[in-house]
Amino acid sequence: MKFTASQIAEVLDGVVYGDTEVEVSKLAKIEEGEKGSLTFLSNPKYTNFLYTTKSSIAIVNEDFEPTKKISLTLIKVKDAGKAFSKLLAYYNQVKLHKEGIETPSYISKTAKLGKDVYIGAFAYIGNNVVLGDNVKIYPNVYVGDNTTIGDNTTLFSGVKIYSEIVIGKNCNINSGAVIGCDGFGFLPDEHGVFSAIPQIGNVIIEDNVDIGAATTIDRATLGATIIRKGVKLDNQIQVAHNVEIGKNTVIAAQTGIAGSTKIGEQCMIGGQVAIVGHITVGNHVKVQALSGVARSLKDNAVVQGSRAFNYSDWNRSYVHFKNLGKLVARVSELEKKLKK
Repeated sequence: MKFTASQIAEVLDGVVYGDTEVEVSKLAKIEEGEKGSLTFLSNPKYTNFLYTTKSSIAIVNEDFEPTKKISLTLIKVKDAGKAFSKLLAYYNQVKLHKEGIETPSYISKTAKLGKDVYIGAFAYIGNNVVLGDNVKIYPNVYVGDNTTIGDNTTLFSGVKIYSEIVIGKNCNINSGAVIGCDGFGFLPDEHGVFSAIPQIGNVIIEDNVDIGAATTIDRATLGATIIRKGVKLDNQIQVAHNVEIGKNTVIAAQTGIAGSTKIGEQCMIGGQVAIVGHITVGNHVKVQALSGVARSLKDNAVVQGSRAFNYSDWNRSYVHFKNLGKLVARVSELEKKLKK
Protein backbone atom coordinates (compact mmCIF):
# COMPACT_ATOMS: atom_id res chain seq x y z
CA MET A 1 0.00 0.00 0.00
CA LYS A 2 1.23 3.44 -0.92
CA PHE A 3 0.17 6.77 0.54
CA THR A 4 1.06 10.29 -0.55
CA ALA A 5 2.04 13.07 1.84
CA SER A 6 -1.24 14.87 1.12
CA GLN A 7 -3.27 11.74 1.96
CA ILE A 8 -1.39 11.28 5.25
CA ALA A 9 -1.81 14.96 6.15
CA GLU A 10 -5.55 14.65 5.58
CA VAL A 11 -5.80 11.70 7.98
CA LEU A 12 -3.75 13.55 10.62
CA ASP A 13 -5.12 17.09 10.11
CA GLY A 14 -1.57 18.17 9.32
CA VAL A 15 0.13 20.58 6.93
CA VAL A 16 2.62 19.45 4.27
CA TYR A 17 5.93 21.26 3.84
CA GLY A 18 7.56 19.93 0.69
CA ASP A 19 6.38 17.54 -2.03
CA THR A 20 2.69 16.81 -1.45
CA GLU A 21 2.73 13.86 -3.88
CA VAL A 22 5.78 12.01 -2.55
CA GLU A 23 4.78 8.41 -1.76
CA VAL A 24 5.61 6.08 1.12
CA SER A 25 4.81 2.39 1.52
CA LYS A 26 6.33 1.55 4.93
CA LEU A 27 7.07 2.93 8.39
CA ALA A 28 10.51 3.26 9.94
CA LYS A 29 12.45 4.54 12.95
CA ILE A 30 13.99 7.92 12.20
CA GLU A 31 17.55 6.55 12.55
CA GLU A 32 16.79 3.61 10.24
CA GLY A 33 14.68 5.33 7.57
CA GLU A 34 15.12 4.63 3.87
CA LYS A 35 13.59 5.93 0.67
CA GLY A 36 9.87 5.29 0.51
CA SER A 37 9.43 5.15 4.28
CA LEU A 38 7.64 7.44 6.73
CA THR A 39 9.01 8.34 10.16
CA PHE A 40 8.32 10.82 12.96
CA LEU A 41 10.16 13.11 15.39
CA SER A 42 8.68 13.76 18.84
CA ASN A 43 11.72 13.42 21.13
CA PRO A 44 14.17 16.33 20.67
CA LYS A 45 17.19 14.09 21.33
CA TYR A 46 16.58 12.45 17.93
CA THR A 47 16.52 15.76 16.04
CA ASN A 48 19.93 15.24 14.42
CA PHE A 49 18.65 12.11 12.68
CA LEU A 50 16.12 14.26 10.82
CA TYR A 51 18.97 15.76 8.78
CA THR A 52 20.52 12.38 7.92
CA THR A 53 17.56 10.02 7.61
CA LYS A 54 16.76 8.66 4.16
CA SER A 55 13.02 8.55 4.89
CA SER A 56 10.80 10.33 2.36
CA ILE A 57 8.37 11.85 4.88
CA ALA A 58 8.63 12.80 8.55
CA ILE A 59 5.87 13.82 10.93
CA VAL A 60 6.98 16.65 13.24
CA ASN A 61 5.44 19.00 15.80
CA GLU A 62 3.93 22.16 14.34
CA ASP A 63 6.44 24.38 16.17
CA PHE A 64 9.46 22.56 14.71
CA GLU A 65 11.79 24.71 12.61
CA PRO A 66 14.79 23.05 10.91
CA THR A 67 18.21 24.60 11.53
CA LYS A 68 19.84 22.77 8.62
CA LYS A 69 18.86 21.85 5.10
CA ILE A 70 16.59 18.81 4.91
CA SER A 71 15.84 16.61 1.93
CA LEU A 72 12.57 15.03 3.01
CA THR A 73 8.97 16.24 3.15
CA LEU A 74 7.59 17.31 6.54
CA ILE A 75 4.05 16.98 7.82
CA LYS A 76 3.47 19.32 10.76
CA VAL A 77 0.90 18.37 13.41
CA LYS A 78 0.03 19.39 16.96
CA ASP A 79 1.61 16.32 18.55
CA ALA A 80 3.89 14.16 16.39
CA GLY A 81 3.89 11.20 18.79
CA LYS A 82 0.10 11.01 19.04
CA ALA A 83 -0.27 11.61 15.30
CA PHE A 84 2.09 8.75 14.47
CA SER A 85 0.18 6.46 16.84
CA LYS A 86 -3.06 7.45 15.10
CA LEU A 87 -1.45 6.70 11.75
CA LEU A 88 -0.32 3.27 12.97
CA ALA A 89 -3.90 2.47 13.95
CA TYR A 90 -5.17 3.67 10.57
CA TYR A 91 -2.49 1.68 8.72
CA ASN A 92 -3.32 -1.42 10.73
CA GLN A 93 -7.02 -0.99 9.99
CA VAL A 94 -6.37 -0.80 6.25
CA LYS A 95 -3.87 -3.67 6.30
CA LEU A 96 -6.17 -5.99 8.23
CA HIS A 97 -9.30 -5.16 6.25
CA LYS A 98 -10.76 -8.35 4.84
CA GLU A 99 -14.17 -9.34 3.50
CA GLY A 100 -15.98 -12.42 2.30
CA ILE A 101 -16.00 -16.08 3.16
CA GLU A 102 -13.05 -18.22 2.11
CA THR A 103 -13.19 -21.91 1.31
CA PRO A 104 -12.88 -24.45 2.66
CA SER A 105 -14.60 -23.37 5.86
CA TYR A 106 -17.57 -24.73 7.82
CA ILE A 107 -20.49 -22.50 8.81
CA SER A 108 -23.48 -24.11 10.48
CA LYS A 109 -26.82 -23.52 8.81
CA THR A 110 -28.13 -22.22 12.13
CA ALA A 111 -25.41 -19.58 12.49
CA LYS A 112 -26.35 -15.92 11.97
CA LEU A 113 -23.85 -13.65 10.26
CA GLY A 114 -23.91 -9.84 10.30
CA LYS A 115 -22.92 -7.49 7.49
CA ASP A 116 -19.41 -7.43 6.00
CA VAL A 117 -18.22 -10.47 7.95
CA TYR A 118 -14.91 -12.10 7.02
CA ILE A 119 -14.39 -15.82 7.61
CA GLY A 120 -11.01 -17.27 6.67
CA ALA A 121 -10.18 -20.68 5.27
CA PHE A 122 -10.50 -23.72 7.56
CA ALA A 123 -12.53 -21.77 10.13
CA TYR A 124 -15.34 -23.58 11.96
CA ILE A 125 -18.52 -21.74 12.99
CA GLY A 126 -20.79 -23.90 15.17
CA ASN A 127 -24.53 -24.18 15.69
CA ASN A 128 -26.50 -21.07 16.68
CA VAL A 129 -23.40 -18.85 16.60
CA VAL A 130 -24.20 -15.15 16.16
CA LEU A 131 -21.58 -12.91 14.50
CA GLY A 132 -22.12 -9.13 14.52
CA ASP A 133 -21.32 -6.71 11.72
CA ASN A 134 -17.70 -6.43 10.53
CA VAL A 135 -16.57 -9.41 12.57
CA LYS A 136 -13.34 -10.91 11.26
CA ILE A 137 -12.63 -14.60 11.77
CA TYR A 138 -9.15 -15.48 10.52
CA PRO A 139 -8.14 -18.91 9.17
CA ASN A 140 -8.09 -21.93 11.50
CA VAL A 141 -10.35 -20.34 14.11
CA TYR A 142 -12.87 -22.50 16.00
CA VAL A 143 -16.08 -20.93 17.31
CA GLY A 144 -18.20 -23.32 19.37
CA ASP A 145 -21.98 -23.67 19.52
CA ASN A 146 -24.22 -20.92 20.94
CA THR A 147 -21.44 -18.34 21.02
CA THR A 148 -22.14 -14.64 20.38
CA ILE A 149 -19.54 -12.23 19.02
CA GLY A 150 -20.23 -8.48 18.83
CA ASP A 151 -19.63 -5.97 16.04
CA ASN A 152 -16.10 -5.14 14.87
CA THR A 153 -14.44 -7.92 16.86
CA THR A 154 -11.45 -9.76 15.36
CA LEU A 155 -10.32 -13.31 16.10
CA PHE A 156 -6.87 -13.93 14.69
CA SER A 157 -5.63 -17.23 13.30
CA GLY A 158 -5.69 -20.20 15.66
CA VAL A 159 -8.05 -18.76 18.28
CA LYS A 160 -10.33 -21.33 19.94
CA ILE A 161 -13.67 -20.21 21.35
CA TYR A 162 -15.60 -22.92 23.19
CA SER A 163 -19.41 -23.10 23.37
CA GLU A 164 -21.76 -20.61 25.07
CA ILE A 165 -19.20 -17.80 25.15
CA VAL A 166 -20.27 -14.14 24.94
CA ILE A 167 -17.79 -11.69 23.37
CA GLY A 168 -18.59 -7.99 23.05
CA LYS A 169 -17.92 -5.32 20.45
CA ASN A 170 -14.52 -4.01 19.29
CA CYS A 171 -12.50 -6.81 20.84
CA ASN A 172 -9.23 -8.25 19.53
CA ILE A 173 -8.28 -11.82 20.41
CA ASN A 174 -4.83 -12.83 19.24
CA SER A 175 -3.50 -16.10 17.86
CA GLY A 176 -3.51 -19.15 20.08
CA ALA A 177 -5.84 -17.72 22.72
CA VAL A 178 -8.30 -20.24 24.19
CA ILE A 179 -11.55 -18.94 25.64
CA GLY A 180 -13.90 -21.15 27.62
CA CYS A 181 -11.92 -24.32 28.27
CA ASP A 182 -12.70 -26.20 31.48
CA GLY A 183 -11.56 -24.69 34.74
CA PHE A 184 -9.05 -26.62 36.86
CA GLY A 185 -11.57 -28.44 39.02
CA PHE A 186 -10.93 -31.97 40.29
CA LEU A 187 -12.16 -33.89 43.33
CA PRO A 188 -10.25 -36.82 44.90
CA ASP A 189 -12.02 -39.98 46.02
CA GLU A 190 -11.12 -42.10 49.05
CA HIS A 191 -8.22 -43.61 47.10
CA GLY A 192 -6.79 -40.23 46.10
CA VAL A 193 -7.91 -40.61 42.49
CA PHE A 194 -9.00 -37.30 40.99
CA SER A 195 -12.16 -36.91 38.92
CA ALA A 196 -13.12 -33.79 36.98
CA ILE A 197 -15.85 -31.54 38.35
CA PRO A 198 -18.08 -30.54 35.41
CA GLN A 199 -17.57 -26.91 34.43
CA ILE A 200 -20.96 -25.80 33.11
CA GLY A 201 -20.63 -22.01 33.30
CA ASN A 202 -19.33 -19.75 30.54
CA VAL A 203 -17.09 -16.76 29.82
CA ILE A 204 -18.35 -13.22 29.25
CA ILE A 205 -15.98 -10.75 27.58
CA GLU A 206 -17.35 -7.22 27.43
CA ASP A 207 -16.62 -4.49 24.84
CA ASN A 208 -13.19 -3.09 23.88
CA VAL A 209 -11.17 -5.95 25.36
CA ASP A 210 -7.78 -7.01 23.96
CA ILE A 211 -6.50 -10.52 24.65
CA GLY A 212 -2.91 -11.52 23.88
CA ALA A 213 -1.55 -14.57 22.10
CA ALA A 214 -1.73 -17.92 23.91
CA THR A 215 -3.75 -16.48 26.78
CA THR A 216 -6.26 -18.84 28.38
CA ILE A 217 -9.54 -17.87 30.03
CA ASP A 218 -11.34 -20.77 31.73
CA ARG A 219 -15.10 -21.13 31.80
CA ALA A 220 -16.83 -20.93 35.17
CA THR A 221 -17.86 -23.95 37.20
CA LEU A 222 -21.23 -22.20 37.63
CA GLY A 223 -22.10 -18.69 36.49
CA ALA A 224 -19.48 -16.84 34.45
CA THR A 225 -15.85 -15.87 34.26
CA ILE A 226 -16.10 -12.15 33.43
CA ILE A 227 -13.70 -9.79 31.67
CA ARG A 228 -15.10 -6.26 31.95
CA LYS A 229 -14.97 -3.41 29.42
CA GLY A 230 -11.61 -2.10 28.31
CA VAL A 231 -9.47 -4.81 29.92
CA LYS A 232 -6.11 -5.43 28.23
CA LEU A 233 -4.49 -8.83 28.69
CA ASP A 234 -0.95 -9.52 27.47
CA ASN A 235 0.32 -12.80 26.02
CA GLN A 236 0.40 -16.11 27.93
CA ILE A 237 -1.87 -15.17 30.81
CA GLN A 238 -3.94 -17.72 32.74
CA VAL A 239 -7.35 -16.62 34.00
CA ALA A 240 -9.01 -19.37 36.02
CA HIS A 241 -12.68 -20.26 36.45
CA ASN A 242 -15.05 -17.70 37.97
CA VAL A 243 -12.44 -14.92 38.00
CA GLU A 244 -13.74 -11.40 37.42
CA ILE A 245 -11.45 -8.64 36.08
CA GLY A 246 -12.72 -5.07 36.46
CA LYS A 247 -12.93 -2.57 33.62
CA ASN A 248 -9.80 -0.91 32.20
CA THR A 249 -7.43 -3.18 34.13
CA VAL A 250 -4.19 -4.10 32.35
CA ILE A 251 -2.21 -7.29 33.02
CA ALA A 252 1.25 -8.13 31.66
CA ALA A 253 2.49 -11.47 30.32
CA GLN A 254 2.74 -14.77 32.19
CA THR A 255 0.52 -13.72 35.07
CA GLY A 256 -1.70 -16.39 36.62
CA ILE A 257 -4.95 -15.69 38.46
CA ALA A 258 -6.46 -18.55 40.45
CA GLY A 259 -10.16 -19.36 40.65
CA SER A 260 -12.91 -17.09 41.99
CA THR A 261 -10.64 -14.09 42.58
CA LYS A 262 -12.15 -10.66 41.90
CA ILE A 263 -9.88 -7.95 40.53
CA GLY A 264 -11.05 -4.34 40.58
CA GLU A 265 -11.12 -1.54 38.04
CA GLN A 266 -8.10 0.23 36.55
CA CYS A 267 -5.53 -2.03 38.15
CA MET A 268 -2.03 -2.49 36.74
CA ILE A 269 -0.53 -5.95 37.20
CA GLY A 270 3.04 -6.69 36.07
CA GLY A 271 4.47 -9.74 34.38
CA GLN A 272 4.82 -13.15 36.07
CA VAL A 273 2.55 -12.21 38.95
CA ALA A 274 0.83 -15.05 40.83
CA ILE A 275 -2.53 -14.31 42.45
CA VAL A 276 -4.17 -16.92 44.69
CA GLY A 277 -7.83 -17.85 44.50
CA HIS A 278 -10.87 -16.60 46.40
CA ILE A 279 -9.49 -13.15 47.24
CA THR A 280 -10.47 -9.61 46.28
CA VAL A 281 -8.11 -7.07 44.73
CA GLY A 282 -9.44 -3.51 45.01
CA ASN A 283 -9.61 -0.73 42.44
CA HIS A 284 -6.50 1.13 41.20
CA VAL A 285 -4.16 -1.49 42.67
CA LYS A 286 -0.62 -1.83 41.29
CA VAL A 287 1.24 -5.12 41.57
CA GLN A 288 4.89 -5.10 40.54
CA ALA A 289 6.33 -7.86 38.33
CA LEU A 290 7.28 -11.23 39.88
CA SER A 291 5.07 -10.64 42.92
CA GLY A 292 2.96 -13.22 44.69
CA VAL A 293 -0.38 -11.98 46.00
CA ALA A 294 -1.71 -14.28 48.73
CA ARG A 295 -4.25 -12.01 50.45
CA SER A 296 -6.90 -9.49 49.53
CA LEU A 297 -5.73 -5.96 48.70
CA LYS A 298 -7.55 -2.71 49.38
CA ASP A 299 -8.09 0.09 46.85
CA ASN A 300 -4.96 1.96 45.68
CA ALA A 301 -2.53 -0.57 47.18
CA VAL A 302 0.93 -0.76 45.58
CA VAL A 303 2.70 -4.05 46.35
CA GLN A 304 5.80 -5.98 45.42
CA GLY A 305 7.53 -9.16 46.48
CA SER A 306 6.71 -12.76 47.14
CA ARG A 307 4.74 -12.74 49.22
CA ALA A 308 3.82 -9.23 48.22
CA PHE A 309 3.82 -6.44 50.77
CA ASN A 310 3.81 -2.66 50.74
CA TYR A 311 5.91 -1.33 47.87
CA SER A 312 7.73 1.36 49.91
CA ASP A 313 8.53 -1.12 52.68
CA TRP A 314 9.84 -3.59 50.10
CA ASN A 315 12.21 -0.98 48.64
CA ARG A 316 13.60 -0.13 52.09
CA SER A 317 14.03 -3.81 52.88
CA TYR A 318 15.80 -4.45 49.59
CA VAL A 319 18.67 -2.21 50.68
CA HIS A 320 19.22 -4.61 53.58
CA PHE A 321 18.80 -7.68 51.35
CA LYS A 322 21.71 -6.51 49.19
CA ASN A 323 23.93 -5.94 52.23
CA LEU A 324 22.95 -9.13 54.03
CA GLY A 325 26.32 -10.84 53.45
CA LYS A 326 28.20 -7.86 54.87
CA LEU A 327 25.83 -7.65 57.85
CA VAL A 328 26.34 -11.35 58.64
CA ALA A 329 30.13 -10.88 58.49
CA ARG A 330 29.92 -7.90 60.86
CA VAL A 331 27.74 -9.81 63.33
CA SER A 332 30.18 -12.76 63.27
CA GLU A 333 33.11 -10.43 63.93
CA LEU A 334 31.27 -8.80 66.83
CA GLU A 335 30.48 -12.22 68.31
CA LYS A 336 34.17 -13.19 68.16
CA LYS A 337 35.13 -9.97 69.96
CA LEU A 338 32.47 -10.54 72.64
CA LYS A 339 33.78 -14.05 73.28
CA LYS A 340 37.28 -12.68 73.78
